[in-house]
Amino acid sequence: MINPAMKPADMRIGGDPNYTIIFEEMKRLGYVEGVNLIVDRYSAEGRFDRFPEIARDVVATQPDVIYSISTRMARALQTETHTIPVVAWMTDPVTVGIASSLARPGGNFTGVSADAGAELGTKSIQLFSEAVGKLSNVRMLATPATWEIPNAKAMREAAEKLSIPFRLEALHSPINEAEYRRAFDAMQRDHVDGVVISNEPEHYINGQLLGRLAQEYRLPAISSYSSSVEAGALMSYAQDLKGRARRLAAQIVEILNGGNPAEMPFFQETHWDLVINLKAAKELGLEIPAGLVARADAVIE
Repeated sequence: MINPAMKPADMRIGGDPNYTIIFEEMKRLGYVEGVNLIVDRYSAEGRFDRFPEIARDVVATQPDVIYSISTRMARALQTETHTIPVVAWMTDPVTVGIASSLARPGGNFTGVSADAGAELGTKSIQLFSEAVGKLSNVRMLATPATWEIPNAKAMREAAEKLSIPFRLEALHSPINEAEYRRAFDAMQRDHVDGVVISNEPEHYINGQLLGRLAQEYRLPAISSYSSSVEAGALMSYAQDLKGRARRLAAQIVEILNGGNPAEMPFFQETHWDLVINLKAAKELGLEIPAGLVARADAVIE
């Protein structure tokens, strides 16, 4: 099991609630850690430069299956093995050359594709603009590589159509609290009035921290993960992460039971939930349009 951002101890004690869901689902399907399942945990702790090293270490143990979060880690694993099954949560596996197609991957990878392409990027900017109103200096909090993916390009195009200045607030390895605070300090100095938090897995793991920082710096923020909204961010346009965790667990179990990842389709998310934090809006002095609140899947008051 590989997570690029969390410390191994965090994964063991449930720092990410979806790890708990994965193991609960695997237990329901007949696999219990410490009984008939051995799990080794690895983490780069937010350092991208360690991905190749960790991939080599994991493959050297010759596990029955590898579970990985992050497209970068998936590509590092692809360099090291074409035979060990890998269940990955990543962006579009076809675009990055990991799968022949979503329906029939054709290699040793399967999992869940979190990439919703241009439509998601456009919708996120539209919802953010509708919620906040006039935006004059917006940043995307992301790594430079993510700034170039289709989703981010669609956001830039949507922002341009809405006459919203939109730039990258670049994050660099290691991704940790100090790096996030550096970025928020920079945005505060530049009088940024809105931040779009990208869907990189590091932001998922640090979702609550990002929500607290958005609240602390009094910065309207839209995230791809609802945990940030629960912690103080303004809003999120997010996938069903609990459902995703159960699907990933089912794929891991299918492989442990003899399934071939080459013939196991990548699941692609199709439903997105809008969550709005009205308490955060009040603290920011924002009045969210009633029509937008009515369309929300969940509201925090």
